[in-house]
Amino acid sequence: MGYPVNKIIGNIWSNSEEDAAPAGDAAKGYTAITTHPSGTNFPVLQDIKTYVVDKGQSDLKDINRFGTVNYNLGVVNGILNVEAVRVAQAKFGQRPLTGEEVRWGFENLNIDDVRLKALGAVGLVQPLKLSCSDHEGGGAVRFQQWDGQKWNLISDWVQADRALLRPIIEESSQKYAKEQNIKIRDCSTES
Repeated sequence: MGYPVNKIIGNIWSNSEEDAAPAGDAAKGYTAITTHPSGTNFPVLQDIKTYVVDKGQSDLKDINRFGTVNYNLGVVNGILNVEAVRVAQAKFGQRPLTGEEVRWGFENLNIDDVRLKALGAVGLVQPLKLSCSDHEGGGAVRFQQWDGQKWNLISDWVQADRALLRPIIEESSQKYAKEQNIKIRDCSTES
């Protein structure tokens, strides 16, 4: 199209190796937003490599996908799911949990810098504090740029302008709920 690729910023749904690599050299300089960068220089990934991949316990068909954006998203999702169950079991007991109890675990998730360090995930995921009324919890992104072979982080965590965005999201949600006849959950009535 003739538009310089280094002037394009993709959202989080266009930030994987599969999004950039097929374009070859034309993608060099492309920038995308990420909430979970690629790379293997995170202790949690090094442990997965040592205790799973290197021991032949992985079902990863293409070892080159280890540490990619989508692989790392799976690791982050695993961390969030396990942490939510851990939090819920601390409240409800060490037993199989109901869906509502796991939801409570997610809504009371608080992964701070200390917990991220213990998990080996500093920089892989931002600190998150979720609640009934805030399922996003972090609100920050990083920017990465494609060099023709791999993504390189080019920013630190950048926080969204929640004062600007939250009212827009609330208004849109209220409108959608009304159109779809959905009863909106009142977090103020829950403990």
